[in-house]
Amino acid sequence: MHRQIFFNLQLARKKQGSAVKLNALKLKKPENVEDFYFELIQEGNFFDQDWYLAQHKDTHQITGNPLAHYLEHGVELSLNPSPDFDTAYYLSKYKDVATSGKHPFLHYVCQGHREGRPAKPFDAHSILDAYEVEEACYVPRLAADAPPVAKAARVIAFYLPQFHPIPENDGWWGKGFTEWTNVKPAKPQFDGHYQPHVPDNLLGYYDLSDTGVMRKQIELAKQYGIEGFCFYTYWFTGHRLLETPVDNYLADPSLDLPFCICWANENWSRRWDGLEKDILIEQHYSSDDDVNFIAHMSKYLRDPRYIRINGRPLLVVYRPNLFPSMKDTAVRWRDWCRNNNLGEIYIAYVQSFENRDPADYGLDAAIEFPPNNTSPPNITHSITPANDDFAAKVYDWRALVENSKGYKRQGYKLFRGVNPSWDNTARRKNKGSILLHSSPCGYQEWLYNAIADTQQRFTEPDERLVFINAWNEWAEGAHLEPDQRYGYAHLEATRMAQVRQLTSAPITTSGLAIVIHAFYIEIFSEIIEKLHEIKNLSFKLFVTTPHAQSAEVEMILQSSSFPYLLLTVNNRGRDVLPFLKIAGKVEQEGYAYILKIHTKKSRHREDGDIWRHDLYNKLLDENSIRMALKRFDSEANLGVLGPSGHIVPMNVYWGSNAPTVVSIGYRLGQVPAKIKRLDFVAGTMFFARMQALRPLFNLAINEEDFEAEAGQIDGTLAHALERIISISCSSQGFELVNSGINDKKSNNTNYAFVQ
Repeated sequence: MHRQIFFNLQLARKKQGSAVKLNALKLKKPENVEDFYFELIQEGNFFDQDWYLAQHKDTHQITGNPLAHYLEHGVELSLNPSPDFDTAYYLSKYKDVATSGKHPFLHYVCQGHREGRPAKPFDAHSILDAYEVEEACYVPRLAADAPPVAKAARVIAFYLPQFHPIPENDGWWGKGFTEWTNVKPAKPQFDGHYQPHVPDNLLGYYDLSDTGVMRKQIELAKQYGIEGFCFYTYWFTGHRLLETPVDNYLADPSLDLPFCICWANENWSRRWDGLEKDILIEQHYSSDDDVNFIAHMSKYLRDPRYIRINGRPLLVVYRPNLFPSMKDTAVRWRDWCRNNNLGEIYIAYVQSFENRDPADYGLDAAIEFPPNNTSPPNITHSITPANDDFAAKVYDWRALVENSKGYKRQGYKLFRGVNPSWDNTARRKNKGSILLHSSPCGYQEWLYNAIADTQQRFTEPDERLVFINAWNEWAEGAHLEPDQRYGYAHLEATRMAQVRQLTSAPITTSGLAIVIHAFYIEIFSEIIEKLHEIKNLSFKLFVTTPHAQSAEVEMILQSSSFPYLLLTVNNRGRDVLPFLKIAGKVEQEGYAYILKIHTKKSRHREDGDIWRHDLYNKLLDENSIRMALKRFDSEANLGVLGPSGHIVPMNVYWGSNAPTVVSIGYRLGQVPAKIKRLDFVAGTMFFARMQALRPLFNLAINEEDFEAEAGQIDGTLAHALERIISISCSSQGFELVNSGINDKKSNNTNYAFVQ
């Protein structure tokens, strides 16, 4: 029996809008297919004619139009139109399509791909290769004096207020119930299962009735690039629950992080116990309640800290499909705001259970809410339960990262959503939903992709919103707040994604910043002499030196007549830690390019002087500097320019450095497979574009992390960071190349100075 070829053409046209245009014909149009469908198939390259014929021509004796053959016989014969669409899978996966009688391929072409429906079984093996999961590593907090991060997007985190006792919860769940009541006793359900999640000491098991806690949360959010919080609010026909945190926030102007509210308009039930029908408090909708709600919430919308989009306060609704008529409710809200001097409001809904066009509800935008409404592969079969009563479902979180690499465009305004991890074992016990293989590195990549997509789709900066689920959903294993396993890793990943997505930085100073670590005085004098040979080039010296010799170094600088900034440091971390310390000064002064050098001796080598002189001759030379600056100006992808002959593969002397390099590489969003393909500059002397090093400068690396000086020749944090410079460059999409004119991509596999 042939599958009938029909579809809701009117709905499809509405979803597509004016995006469909006729391309040059490659396929031949089947007689029984309307132009609209055919144009969509061509636009999206959904049918691979050459592949189809290669797979099926001989077996099924295809002589006519391949597309017509597939549409006529594909379902019956379980044929696929391309390697990216599995006909049988699509019908078995989506019962609504199978029972409708609609052709599965046309459903996908017109609707399914826009809804993000996977069109073929998920290949778990390929995703495991693509996303290596780092071992859990505690990441410390960024230094308090770290400069604020410039924002590539407005990152807003959903905020749960259920961390203080209320009478209702006392009655329903027991005296003193808060979210921590479920979080603390959570048990791992299988080997390697991360439970319980234990908060780090900064916030601990906090009580949100204490505004001091919120002050600390705000400090963290601002430090790591969070634009604001979206507070869940609970309104039941005038009765509110868990309102204390947001009301305290409103009452204290010194809590200065922007915020907005999301009406979580569900019934409350004992669902955490699995008793879905045991209602604790119920929603009752009415036109009067619509007006009462917006009138009550207007006190938040009027606050100067409230998040606005083009001047319009943002109001978020969690479940619009539960209203008798969301469209009518939205009209009442808008009318009330106009009539009460609030002006126009911006209403968005959370795609927690549906993917409808917000215009269907009279709303302005939709917000993704992963992992809700996603289809990660079920990998429950791959784990061994710890107990016989295990009834949880386990999914592969990494699929969500993979999906972010090829976002599907919708025909309406949609704000991306990202999720750092998910595991509601604390609430559901042995019957939870667990997304396995989440990681700070994967989360960073997902957020990085979401920001990139947002920048491409929204030209107006005010609309470049990305939502995080969530700031503090501890019982769902979805929190940016630091814990004792990962520390501040997810917050660092949030900041790092922003840093990596910034396409440019303010350049307020022309010329070159020359960064020098002056440890050996006589060699520092040698550097100054070479710099005097440079004529008609603008540069400033940024010099670091140990405290004991600062006076002598300052005398040399004063007599040099060069403009300079001197920073005294402890004798720790070789030339690398001083470089990290003074880099902020270079950024503050707005330099685009730097030359990094140091007073190298390498006393453990007989050829140490030869090594140093070769580096200096290729860097501290007027022609070399002019050529470097010219190349930076003309080669937009150039990040680091290393001296010819001193660029070596990452695997040179890899062993003792590997663990630290890999660990820090993950924090920069780079996996080992990619890291091992890179080269690095041996000797840590090079030209660089400051933007290429910005990820490195935003790592939380403290002086205490560096080993005490003991003459080590390899394997220290300083030696690892020598390679991290290259990884930072790569994470920004820049290249590290050789200064040699004819061999700019070559590296030295037999580097003489490490033999």
